[in-house]
Amino acid sequence: MDRIAQLTTRPAGREIAYDPAAAPPSLQVRAAQVLEGNWTGKSTVPSRGLYPHQWSWDSAFIAIGLRHLSPLRAQTELETLLAAQWADGRIPHIVFNPSVPLDAYFPSPDFWRSSTAGRTAGAPRTVQTSGIVQPPVHALAAWLVHLADPGLSRARGFLARAYPRLAAWHAYLLHRRDLGGGGLVSVVHPWEQGMDNSPCWDRPLSRVAPAPARSFRRADLDHGAPEDRPTDLDYGRYVRLAADYRDRGYADVPADFAVEDPAFNALLAASEYALARIAHESGARDPAREARAERLTAALVERLWDPAAGMFLCRDVRAGELIPERGVSGLVPLLLPSLPGDLAATLVRTVCGPHFGLGGTTRLVPSYDLLGDAFDPHRYWRGPAWFNTNWLLERGLRLHGERGRADALRKGMLHTAGASGFAEYVDPYTAQACGVTGFGWTAALTLDLLHDRPARGRNGLTAIMEGDR
Repeated sequence: MDRIAQLTTRPAGREIAYDPAAAPPSLQVRAAQVLEGNWTGKSTVPSRGLYPHQWSWDSAFIAIGLRHLSPLRAQTELETLLAAQWADGRIPHIVFNPSVPLDAYFPSPDFWRSSTAGRTAGAPRTVQTSGIVQPPVHALAAWLVHLADPGLSRARGFLARAYPRLAAWHAYLLHRRDLGGGGLVSVVHPWEQGMDNSPCWDRPLSRVAPAPARSFRRADLDHGAPEDRPTDLDYGRYVRLAADYRDRGYADVPADFAVEDPAFNALLAASEYALARIAHESGARDPAREARAERLTAALVERLWDPAAGMFLCRDVRAGELIPERGVSGLVPLLLPSLPGDLAATLVRTVCGPHFGLGGTTRLVPSYDLLGDAFDPHRYWRGPAWFNTNWLLERGLRLHGERGRADALRKGMLHTAGASGFAEYVDPYTAQACGVTGFGWTAALTLDLLHDRPARGRNGLTAIMEGDR
């Protein structure tokens, strides 16, 4: 029987005269139930209502947790996503489910027009996708999924089939997206970075004329409170950027919005370490990948480190300057093993200091500076705490020897996930649920935290970074 079914199915029992209240289901069972409810047969939606399609980095995080329940389903999750890859190597940020009505989500397939507008870039003809990308967590996920059941993975040829697609994905980013010429990848839309509504984007977005409000209808407001979601002005700018990129045939050229982001590039570096493991396992030896990861780390330090801020900042490529906003993205490079020790120590001080408050005023790390002018504890990526970024920081703390802080963050994440109903994000002060509940990666990363080995100070991600095979 499938492990998920074992966890979510209550065994039948005989009738008894007195039946005291049943114990509430465990956190593991509840998380498994979320993933079972969001499963479509080939992939897992982040949320049945608000996000009814397959999202790129969501599926990577979901596969990391899903591997503990069903390695086969976790492999299928990633294979479904990779099957929608474009010929130029990009992995689109959304793979659309054709059975979902067009008006259930915006921007819908008829906005992106991937099979026509993306023809020159090699968009697939048999599936509709968006034309932008999301952070490259996929090689990390693929390697962790393989480790969950190496025998099954080898029997199915999982890594052998995934490797060329992942290698093409990284090549696309490294060769087509170095818009600043400094060795780092640029994102061309806030949705690509994944932290859609961060105040870090406000300055470069101010150059973008918003699309007219009458030209689109926001489906997200049907499922989320307006005070939790991006403003209409910001959404209009997102739509304008996406439409302009589409109308250029998804060509990667400098435009109004091009930003070098710390988290995006740190995840690419971390994924290069993972891809080196995958290459070794699949027989496609590529010794240059770890060196490439170290070059990316060095470029991060050279171009994005700000000593005064005590963290990494985003770089506005068009303006040629750092953006003076502290977002959680600037802490994520903590997960890199070749980060200089003094910088890692500074990042730890910053994450525990007044701007992010970990271990003091907050239980989970907020998405934006607590002292920033744009801080909002409830609005999408402008202050609330998210589980995927906290999972990455827990791994980074542990990697750099901060075991006590990592253990405390792990405990806080597990408590908050259960208490909030696996919320999409939470108020960093009160842990009040925001967005939707029953969110895919919150449930999945809860499962991963439940299955890791904190007593030994290790977990799957630190094993990748330290070179375990």
